[in-house]
Amino acid sequence: MKTRPRVKICCIQDEGEAADAVAFGASAIGLVGKMPSGPGAISDDEIFRIARAVPPPIATFLLTSEQTAQGIIDHHNRTKTNTIQIVDELKDREYETIREALPNVKLVQVIHVLDESSVDEARELAEFVDAILLDSGNPKLEVKELGGTGRSHDWRLSRKIVDTCGKPVFLAGGLNAENVGEAIETVQPFGIDLCSGVRTNGKLNLAKLERFFGAALHF
Repeated sequence: MKTRPRVKICCIQDEGEAADAVAFGASAIGLVGKMPSGPGAISDDEIFRIARAVPPPIATFLLTSEQTAQGIIDHHNRTKTNTIQIVDELKDREYETIREALPNVKLVQVIHVLDESSVDEARELAEFVDAILLDSGNPKLEVKELGGTGRSHDWRLSRKIVDTCGKPVFLAGGLNAENVGEAIETVQPFGIDLCSGVRTNGKLNLAKLERFFGAALHF
């Protein structure tokens, strides 16, 4: 039986965008902290205000580029979201330190799908977190790409991760109304995540949002 994937709308800029995303059916919103590159970053104060305004049971994801447990804990304490999306490698795999400090916060680890090694990485890290999110960045570049590239990646690898990692998987990277049906059929993700696919000049486009939800929820 097919199940409809949850939808996370990322790069939310203000309370109005958050309300629009929720009204169209988003189960989660993404709030982007300071990043080395990419769109959508807002201040920690803005993230705090938006997260506080979002009604339950909508998930609020803090996208953090911090790579130490204490850095991530401090970032969360400034923003107070209910979920943390770790977009880069966590040094020394100190997930348990974060768990102990923030026991009621969900952890999502981003895997940037580059090649077959990404399948192994997802399987190894899945045991430490509540979900995996697959994106099309490249943390190995001199200026790291940690999301928001607007590019898709090899969905066959993503499907392998869904089949082997043992945790819910969100699919991100270049999704839009035209390709989301194929992406869902191919990958069978728990959730889908997008930023640029529903935006025009950086602003949430309600017509694109409507087309996307129509395609994503009726595939």
